[in-house]
Amino acid sequence: MNALLQVDGLTRRFGGLIAVNNVSFEVATGEIFGLIGPNGAGKTTLFNLITGLTPPSSGHLRYKGADITAAKPHQIAARGIARTFQNIRLFSGLSALDNIRIAQHVHTHTGILAGVLRTPAARREEQAVRERALELLRLVHLEQRADEAVGGFSYGDQRRLEIARALALAPELLLLDEPGAGMNTNEKAALSDFIRHIREQFNLTIVLIEHHVPLVMGLCDRIAVLNFGELIALGSPAQVQNDPAVIEAYLGE
Repeated sequence: MNALLQVDGLTRRFGGLIAVNNVSFEVATGEIFGLIGPNGAGKTTLFNLITGLTPPSSGHLRYKGADITAAKPHQIAARGIARTFQNIRLFSGLSALDNIRIAQHVHTHTGILAGVLRTPAARREEQAVRERALELLRLVHLEQRADEAVGGFSYGDQRRLEIARALALAPELLLLDEPGAGMNTNEKAALSDFIRHIREQFNLTIVLIEHHVPLVMGLCDRIAVLNFGELIALGSPAQVQNDPAVIEAYLGE
């Protein structure tokens, strides 16, 4: 397996609580990898460890073979890892367009002085950032609302915009934290198709946390199951569905 992400013995303690306990797995380039488990299993903490928001207590992270265990969030984003959040974190007072433009600045090259002086290079880069932002808004069918403040957007529109903003970082690895939360069955089916589409269009590797079991089983190439911070199963959807430990801890009889 050509591993893009390697999680090796990752542990995170918060005082006496072990939120993630000696978790190891690899994510292959190009796959859609699911992460499931009961509430409080450590899934979002694991995302926070991978993206540098929370430092691990022990263990190692490698991305494309390089150790990123101690990297800061902006360094990890610049390397090509982007994420969405369980609790949407858009700039509610800014427009949809500006939310995406801000995300692209991790890849811009002209400095603040060039921007203030409006040099030709700065103007060209600003135009390229705007065009890219509009392209991503078209992808999520929000181009007609480009100049609207996102605080007035519906929950579903905000979810789609947050994915577009993550794509603005030009990632190779995209982490989606409960992208289907709050969606009905038809919306989740459309989301599943959309995730497959962006994987192909942007040549992505995707890891997603999702509670809706049918969505995960129908979408993911492989699935890891956490329970009380520990990895209790790892394999194909069929293997995970039939694992006695998973049935007992999560899926139910």
